[in-house]
Amino acid sequence: MRRYGKNPDEDDIRVRPNPKGNRPRTSIRPKHEDAAEGMVLTVDRGRLHVLIDDRTIIAMKARELGRKSAVVGDRVAVVGDLTGAKDTLARIVRVEKRDSVLRRTADDDDPYERVVVANADQLAIVTALADPEPRPRLIDRCLVAAYDAGLEPLLVLTKSDLSPADTLLETYAPLGISYVVTNRDDFLTGGVDQIRERLKGRMTAFVGHSGVGKTTLVNALVERQRATGGVNAVTGRGRHTTTSALALPLPGDDGWVIDTPGVRSFGLHHIDPSRVIHSFPDLEPGAEGCPRACSHNEPDCALDAWVADGHAEPARLFSLRRLLATRERKEGD
Repeated sequence: MRRYGKNPDEDDIRVRPNPKGNRPRTSIRPKHEDAAEGMVLTVDRGRLHVLIDDRTIIAMKARELGRKSAVVGDRVAVVGDLTGAKDTLARIVRVEKRDSVLRRTADDDDPYERVVVANADQLAIVTALADPEPRPRLIDRCLVAAYDAGLEPLLVLTKSDLSPADTLLETYAPLGISYVVTNRDDFLTGGVDQIRERLKGRMTAFVGHSGVGKTTLVNALVERQRATGGVNAVTGRGRHTTTSALALPLPGDDGWVIDTPGVRSFGLHHIDPSRVIHSFPDLEPGAEGCPRACSHNEPDCALDAWVADGHAEPARLFSLRRLLATRERKEGD
C-alpha cells in the first residue's frame, strides 16, 4: 500500500484511470417515451428497415436491448434521425410485446431456435403439386409449427396444371385447413384474387420449399418483383432466391405478406407436443383422461375411447398422431 506524508497534496495522489470511462454505472434506463412506433420490414446484416408512418428508415438495435433481437413483423420503438434520408441511422430502443412468434430450428437435434417472423396471424404453406414433387412431411412440420405458434394455416398448392391436387387435399381434409389451388397461368394473367381474398386484413407469413413458386406468388400478390429462380433439372431442387424475410403490404393497405427464404428442412426441437392438441378442439377435452405426459399414441391414451364414443372422427385422431409423429422423425425419413 502506498503511503503519503502527513499533508499530501493532489500531486501525491494518483487515480487509476477507468478504461471504460469515468461515468458511473446505473441500472436506470431511459424510457424513451417520445420514441416513434414502427414495424420491422426486413433485417439485413444488422441493419433493420423499419416502416414509420409512410416512410422507411434504417435502424440498428440499441446496446441497452442486450441480446434481445428484433425480427420481421416486430413492433418497435425508434429514436434518432427518423427522416429516412441517405446515410442516416436511427436506434431501436424497445421491442414491444409480441402477439405470436413463429419459430423453427435448423434440425430436430439443434437446440438453437430461430424466430422466423413475429406478430403474424396466418401461415401460408406453399407447395408445388409437381416440379418439385410435394413433400407432405415438410407440410406436416409447418403445420405443427403453426399450431404451436397459434397461427391459422393456409395451404397454397401451386402448379396444378402439372398435376391434380385431389390426392394431397384428401390427406389434409380431416384437419379442415383452408386451401387455395393455383396454376402457372394465374401468375401470368394476374388471377390471384382467390388468394388475396384469404389475406385481407391479416399478416400472413409465406413458407415453402425452394422452387415451389412462393416468391413468384408473392410478387403477383403485391405487384412487385423480387428475384426468382427455377428448379434444377438434375436434382429437382429450387435455387434459394429469397435470402431474408421481407414484409410487403398488399395493394390498398389491406394486409401484409411476409416472404421468407425457401427451406429444405423445418426443425421442431423447440415444439412442446402438449401444445399442438390445443388446435384440435374436438379432441382436446378427451385428453383430460390421459396419463401424465401422454404422447397421445400410447396404449392407455384416453383419446381412443373419446373417439370410440363418437365425440370426434377417427380421421382427426389419425391426423393429430401423424403430426405429433413428425416431431420425432426427420424430414425425408
